[in-house]
Amino acid sequence: MAPSLAVLAVVTLLPSLYLLVTSFTPLNLTRPETQWDFSQPLISYGQLLQDERLANSVWVQVKLSFWTVTLQLLIGVALALLLNVKSKLLEALRTVFLIPMVLPPIVVAIIWKVIYTPDISPMHQALAAMGWNVPALITDPQWALTSIIIADTWEWFPFTMLMVLAALQMLPQELLDAAKVDGASPWQLTRHVTLPFIQGVLLVAGLFRLIDSIKAFPLIYILTDGGPGSLTEVTNYYSFQQAFNFSYLGFSSAITVVLLAATILLSWIIIRSVGWGTKID
Repeated sequence: MAPSLAVLAVVTLLPSLYLLVTSFTPLNLTRPETQWDFSQPLISYGQLLQDERLANSVWVQVKLSFWTVTLQLLIGVALALLLNVKSKLLEALRTVFLIPMVLPPIVVAIIWKVIYTPDISPMHQALAAMGWNVPALITDPQWALTSIIIADTWEWFPFTMLMVLAALQMLPQELLDAAKVDGASPWQLTRHVTLPFIQGVLLVAGLFRLIDSIKAFPLIYILTDGGPGSLTEVTNYYSFQQAFNFSYLGFSSAITVVLLAATILLSWIIIRSVGWGTKID
């Protein structure tokens, strides 16, 4: 395993270590002498507490993560339960539902850019034909974040659907048959047998989607560029702007380190609160 571990260390541990070290410096690309300046190692972290725009980005991130993860889990579970029914038509639809997930994120962003642009959008043209005047969603302050949530949910609900569907395929038929003999209704089967059985899978899927939602970038970069104003500027995107638009690499690194630590802590809390394993009531 040594070669694999060596490659893993080079591509993950070393950059992470450099990120941590950089966060203790006021590194600015316009001032090369700040690269190894550790005279005030906590200056960037102190600035985090005073940055109102960063606080706003955290709140935007919370809203984006909550709605995207919740919707992806609900839609994914619902479709998985539907597609688990034996039907040639539904079996054919499984592949169709996977298309959004296998597309490159930039392609997905461009597709939704077209959908959200009134002059060329089939959606806007159809709504206009029905007499509904819908504003440009990605530039409207009330709809900008919602448009990101819709696009991200469309792209990644197949991930949850696929994981849940795989778990349902392993559900012992004996459990369902025994519950049916006892007079359980379809809802009771789902509530007391199916959902408890896939609880661990839902936890894993939710954690993966939570982590990916915190790394949200392509959709925001292509669709809104963090706007209007800072309404769709999540923490990850704000860190990117500080590093590549303003050259504040030290400050950006501090944001990223705190974001990484918060993600790990949140994942640990969720795991401890919900728990692992499969339980049948």
